[in-house]
Amino acid sequence: MGDVIMRRLCSLFIAAALYTGAIVPADAAQKWGIDGEMIAQFEAKVVDLLCELSGDCPASCGGGKRQLGLVRDDGTLLLAVKSNTLFAGAALDLLPHCGERVEVDGLIISHPAMVIYMLQRLRKPGDTDWVRATAFAEDWKRRNNTENAKRWFRRDSISGEVIRTFGKVGRPDIVPPPSE
Repeated sequence: MGDVIMRRLCSLFIAAALYTGAIVPADAAQKWGIDGEMIAQFEAKVVDLLCELSGDCPASCGGGKRQLGLVRDDGTLLLAVKSNTLFAGAALDLLPHCGERVEVDGLIISHPAMVIYMLQRLRKPGDTDWVRATAFAEDWKRRNNTENAKRWFRRDSISGEVIRTFGKVGRPDIVPPPSE
C-alpha cells in the first residue's frame, strides 16, 4: 500500500513540476537570472534587422557587419543580441543562415521598452544536433592567434581603444588612466 501511495505522490509531483515549468529538459537553454527572462525554443527566419526595418538590404545580410534578428511565424521580429560568449552578439552565429529558417534555443527577455532574444544554441529545422552559439569566440581566437577567448574583452585592442576613448560606461569624462 505504501509503495502505491509513494508512486502516486511521485507522479503527482512530476506532473505539477511539468505543469509549472519547474522541470526543464537537460538540453534546454540555461536561465541567467535576468528579470523578465523566459526560455524560448522556436523556429524563425534569420534576417538583417536594418533590411527588415528600412528596406536597405545588402547581399548576405551585410556580411557580418550588421545586426541580425529573427522573424517568428507570427511576424514578430526579435533582436538577437547575445550569444554564449561574454559581451558578444549573435550575428556571427546567425550569419551562415541569412534568409533561412533555423530552430533556436535561448532566452527571451521582456522589458516594457524592448523584447530581445539571447541565443544560446541553434540548428537547422529537422536536425538533431544543436550548435552552441560561440562563433564570436572562435572568430576572435582566429583573428588574435590565440587558443583562449576567455575574457576576450579585456585583451581586445578595439575594445580597449573604445574604453580609453569613451570610458567603461560610454562617457568620455570617465576615462580610465592609460595602462602601463
